[in-house]
Order: sequence, then structure tokens, then C-alpha cells
Amino acid sequence: MASTYGAARVLVASNRGPVSYTVSEDGSLDAKRGGGGLVSGLSAIGSDADALWVCSALSDGDREAVRRGAGEDGVRMLDIPAGMHADAYNGIANSVLWFVHHMLYQTPLEPVFDAEFRRQWASYEAYNRAFAEALAEEAAQGAAVVVQDYHLTLVPGMLRELRPDLRIGHFSHTPWAPPEYFRMLPDDVAGQVLRGMLGADRLGFLTERWAQAFTECAERFAGGLGGTRVGVHGLGADADFLRKRAHEPDVEERMAALRQEIGEGRRTIVRVDRTELSKNIVRGLLAYRRLLETHDEWRERVVHVAFAYPSRQDLAVYRDYTAEVQRVADEINAEYGTPGWTPVVLHVKDDFARSLAAYRLADVALVNPIRDGMNLVAKEVPVVSDAGCALVLSREAGAHEELGEDAITVNPYDVTGTATALHEALSMRPEERAERSKRLAAAATALPPAQWFVDQLDALRG
Repeated sequence: MASTYGAARVLVASNRGPVSYTVSEDGSLDAKRGGGGLVSGLSAIGSDADALWVCSALSDGDREAVRRGAGEDGVRMLDIPAGMHADAYNGIANSVLWFVHHMLYQTPLEPVFDAEFRRQWASYEAYNRAFAEALAEEAAQGAAVVVQDYHLTLVPGMLRELRPDLRIGHFSHTPWAPPEYFRMLPDDVAGQVLRGMLGADRLGFLTERWAQAFTECAERFAGGLGGTRVGVHGLGADADFLRKRAHEPDVEERMAALRQEIGEGRRTIVRVDRTELSKNIVRGLLAYRRLLETHDEWRERVVHVAFAYPSRQDLAVYRDYTAEVQRVADEINAEYGTPGWTPVVLHVKDDFARSLAAYRLADVALVNPIRDGMNLVAKEVPVVSDAGCALVLSREAGAHEELGEDAITVNPYDVTGTATALHEALSMRPEERAERSKRLAAAATALPPAQWFVDQLDALRG
């Protein structure tokens, strides 16, 4: 098929694109622009860069947009069959590779690499090949291609075979498993993943820890890195956007509503997460309950504002986890609540303006993931908090590499230790809290999304 877009000089490939579509009742297509670091980063390279974003149609609306030839300039959405996408995305990427890199399997029972896994793995291969072929078709001679994340680990190697002239990069937004855990994958599959990644000229990771883990896997199972270079780019928060957005009218309205829910004069412990298994929301709630058990002076004086936005609800294990978050929050409120005090204010409907309102009100930010590639919430709250906040931060978050010096560090599995850290954070003098928050915000914004993306391009071309 001849290219629709012309030969692009810069290409980004990711499972999710910058825009999504829905079909309205009258049959028209409604487009919704996404946010996040990649959208900001791609816009930073300028409209004269001949850039193209290649992504997958994720919904019926997206697939309908492709069939009608609709879409935004600079975006090519692939009409991947729904069944293939489900196998590749949910069956392999989110249920196998994500679990391996986050070290979250219950190993006596999981994983099970059976015939169904092999069927889904074939879909993952076909899914990656569809991306590689589209990129090969769209790229100008010698173009730079930056492939994103664990959904597309095979693309660099496939693309290298099709277009050896290209400069190919891959960036991992998750942790990378250490060799002892990575080898859980079937040997041939582990080999395919590593060879696919090593087809890139350069691989990017969020922290030195994840880059080193990949290097060790490559050395032990693939004979080394070969000619592939490895670099670290710690994605930062977009301070200008966050501070401006956090003072718009809809955020002010939600702040007023939250203050009413919290009650006058009370301290706040804030967390904002998707209900991903790695985010450790349940242990955070249990730590808060332990705080109320062991430090009764905080009863009626503090509220845990917990936003747990449902994620991947088409997978049963995520639905069960979301239900457990709700159950534990209800249990704490039933045990400790009084007519004038609700200990846990839990919201499960995604609302970015309300999240920013909570950031501004935060006295303490609780970020306690079991394992996290970076965790932008840890970086965003200190940037937005009105009076400065104390950060209770898991040592297993990638952000700890940059923020650990001014955070209160916790072992994410240690509920009692996390309760002690919450008490320390709540007890911190306002002056110290404000000074720490200032330093945290400076570290958190050192590499904003636009510069983060441009730095990767420069390193790839260099």
C-alpha cells in the first residue's frame, strides 16, 4: 500500500495514540485528545519535523475512524483486528510482560505457559509485525523511530530487518525485571524479547536501576548488548502546565467540594492512583488504619483522600482488586468514623480536575507502589501543593532515585513501617515540609516531557 502520509523523518510508535474516537448517536465521530508525556514531547519537536505517530485502533470508534479515513494530521492509526489486539494487549503485554517486569506473579500458581499462551504469543508477534511494517512504509531514508514500551518489544528487531537504514530507539516506561525473574519466561520467548529490543540502536529507561537490569538480562541470555546503546531519561513533571491547570475554575470548584468532605481544620493524606496491582493501594489503606490504631491523637484530625481510578477492568484480577480497595475503605470508615468525620474519602471515578484539587490540599502525599517504572504522581504533588507537602515514597518507585533524599522512604510491604512514616509526615513542622516540597518540586521538574523526548531524539541521532 502506498503511504498516505508521505515519508516521515521522526516516527513514534505506541499502543495508544494521542487521540481516541467515539461514534455518537447520529453516526458522527467525536475525537478526544489525550494528554501525558508523549503528547507533550511530540508537540515539542515542531510542526516542521515531518513527524508521524503510529498507534493502534483501541476501540470500535477508533476502528470506524480508520475505515472512514478520518483522523488527525500526523497520526496513523492501525486497524488491528479486535481479537488480535485483545490477545496481544491483555493476553501478553498486560498479563505476562507487565507482571514479569513488576515481579507480581503468585509463583505457586502463576504463570502458566500453555497452549493458550502460545496462541496469544502468536498474536503478539503479529501485532508487533503490523507496527514494524507500517513504520517501514512511512519512514523516510535514515529517519528516527522511537518505539514505546512493553507492548512493542519485538518491533525494533523486526523493523531493523525491513529497514536497516533507520535510526531505531525503544523506550521502556516500566521497570525491567532482574535476570532471576525475567528467566521465568519460556526460553524462546525471552530470547525473542531480548533480540527484538536489541534490534534498536539505542534503548531508553526511566532509571539507572532498570537500565542495569536489562543489561544484565542481555549479558546472561543474549550474549551481551552488541552494538545497542543504553541510556536513562527520567521523565519529569510538566510544571508550567500543572500549575496553570491547577488554578482553573473547575479545580477551584472541586477544592471547595473536597474541603466540605474533609471538614474544617483537618490534615490530609492524599493518594491518586489507577487501581493497578502494582500501586499497592490496599496496603496504603491498611497503613492508614494502623496509624489510627496506634496514634489515636490523629482520629478526627486527619482524612485519607484516596482516589483509586479503575484500570484494566476487562481483567478479572483488576476488578477484584478494585473491589478490595472499596471494601477496606468502607471497613475503616465503619470502624473509626463518627457523625462528623469520615476517615477515608474514596473516589473511584476518574476526574483530573479533582486530582489536581487534592494535590493542592495535600499535607502528605502517599506513594507506596510495590514496583513502578517512575510514578509521576510523586513528582506532581509537590509541584502543585499550595502549602507544601511531605512525601511518603516507596523505595521501589523509580522516582525514588531522584526524590528519595527529601522523601520519607518506606518498604511498600511493611504496613507498620508505612504507618510510622505517615505519623512522621503528619508531625513534620510546616517550615520543613515547605522546604522539602520546594526541593522535591525542583527535582521533579528537571526533565519535563518536551525536553525528555527531544533528549531521546538527540541521543538516538548522535
